[in-house]
Order: sequence, then structure tokens, then C-alpha cells
Amino acid sequence: MNFEFIFLGQSVLKYTVPYDIYISINHIYESKFKQLNPANKQLVGKIKNEHSLFFNGEDSPKMTKHNHLPSDVMQWFWKKFEHYLIFNKIYDYKMHLNSCWVNEMKEHEYNPVHVHQGTLFTGLSSVMILKLPESYGVEYSSPDQPQNGRLQILGSANGHFANVDYQPDIKERDFYIFPYDMRHCVYPFNGPGYRRTLAANMDVQYDPIRNRGVS
Repeated sequence: MNFEFIFLGQSVLKYTVPYDIYISINHIYESKFKQLNPANKQLVGKIKNEHSLFFNGEDSPKMTKHNHLPSDVMQWFWKKFEHYLIFNKIYDYKMHLNSCWVNEMKEHEYNPVHVHQGTLFTGLSSVMILKLPESYGVEYSSPDQPQNGRLQILGSANGHFANVDYQPDIKERDFYIFPYDMRHCVYPFNGPGYRRTLAANMDVQYDPIRNRGVS
């Protein structure tokens, strides 16, 4: 399995989405857009188009259970979250896919620094890159250090020489997995086009001592 490992005190794993999965998710979003439940009420993003593809949490006035994703897409998510836990030597856990939704950012929209949660406070979140604009627009200063439209994941490490944040040069079909409590954000861009991403939350119930094999 091809993936990249980024260590920020906690692990971020980067995968490449198979082309058929990438096409399928984009097609579902575009063809069923008018049927999709808005997800804005339960998200912090300053984004108009935030729509849910899957929800299997507790029904509430904000969201009720639904699923627009086929079984092959669901299985692919499951295998990638499972691989993350195996790589990080987490054992004897229970997983529950809680939610998947799409954020489609346009000019000046953004996602402030935040963390995720599902039915549990412990689990794994993710970002999948589905569509990107041709340009993020003018960088008003320091064009050699672009920030427009960037994803930034903030680590829990500190001290001299520590890697404390990760700001990847994202491409379509990238898929990043990281723990619920890792803070992250997306900066606004300017100009035409849109930036479409998917987020999926997987609850993970585990004992942080026993599940690492420590007695």
C-alpha cells in the first residue's frame, strides 16, 4: 500500500484515492446535489455549500441518518482508517463510520482552526481533495510563501526542532487521515473557481493503555 507518514507529535497519513472512487464521489455529489442535506448547522466552516453524503450518528434537529454512498466507497474508507490504526499499533478497537460530507469553498470562504468529533470524542478524521481551482489568486504579500487556499494541520509537538505543523501542496485525489483532536484549518483564496473536499469521521473506541499492548 502506497502512503506517506507525517509525524507532528501525532501521525498524519497521506494516501492516494483510486481513480474510480474519486470519480464516484464527485459524480454522487454533482448528480444528487439538490437531494443532499445541508451540513452547515453542525460545522464551523464559513462556507455556503457544505452538504452531507452519509450520517450514522444520533438523529437530531441538525441531522438525521442517511446514506448516499455505495458499498465500495464505504469499504475503501473503512480499509484506510483500519490501516491508519494498524500502522500506529492500535489494537482491539471498535470503529464506527459516523459521517461524510463535502465542503465546496468559493472565493473568500474559509474553515477556521477546529477539531472534529463524532458520536465519540476519540476517533479519526480525514480530508479528501476532490476538485481544485486553476488558481488561488493573488498573494497580497510574500508570494514565495503561498497561503491562499492551503490546508494546515497543527501538531501537538513542541520545543526546538519539532515539526509543529504541516501545510501540504495538495493535489486532487490526496487523502489525509489524522486524529479527531488534531487542530486544522483551511485558508481563503481569491478569484474564480471552487475548492471541493470531502471529510469523513470514524469513531474509534479503544483503551489507550491496553490497546497498545502496554501492561
